[in-house]
Amino acid sequence: MVYGRILLLPMPSKPIPGSTGVVLTCLPSPYVAHGRTGLLYLPRFIAKCKYVKEHGSLPASYAKNFKRGMDRFLCLHLGIDPGAVEAVVRASADDEEIERGLSGVLPADVRASRWNREFVQKGMTDAGREFLKKALEAMGCADRVDQIRSVADLIDFDEGRIE
Repeated sequence: MVYGRILLLPMPSKPIPGSTGVVLTCLPSPYVAHGRTGLLYLPRFIAKCKYVKEHGSLPASYAKNFKRGMDRFLCLHLGIDPGAVEAVVRASADDEEIERGLSGVLPADVRASRWNREFVQKGMTDAGREFLKKALEAMGCADRVDQIRSVADLIDFDEGRIE
């Protein structure tokens, strides 16, 4: 729309509040790498395990994918059960203990570059694009389908890290 000599562009949409359920902004971005291994997403999975330890469970909007979804994809890559990471977190008193415990659970070679490359591309297949499109439509943000290009982007968008 042109108003005088100023072109006004529509504001990009934001998720409808509550459209995905409770949003936990305390979780780190999926793009944050684990300090010791370099694995993207691992700090987020650890944070979800800590949340469960502290609160008993995750909100329903997160519980449906806890130890499934990306949590499981990461653990499949590592050749471990997601419950092993949760068990380490539950048994640890602090972050140092978690790191020591993970050293005994994670393989010596975590193949971080391979995982990171695959992870940032999750959602870029035809089926993945359809998933993202449906998720954005449910959030009231169909206009963002060309900007939210991966599952990690969708997570960051839902949690307010992408405007």
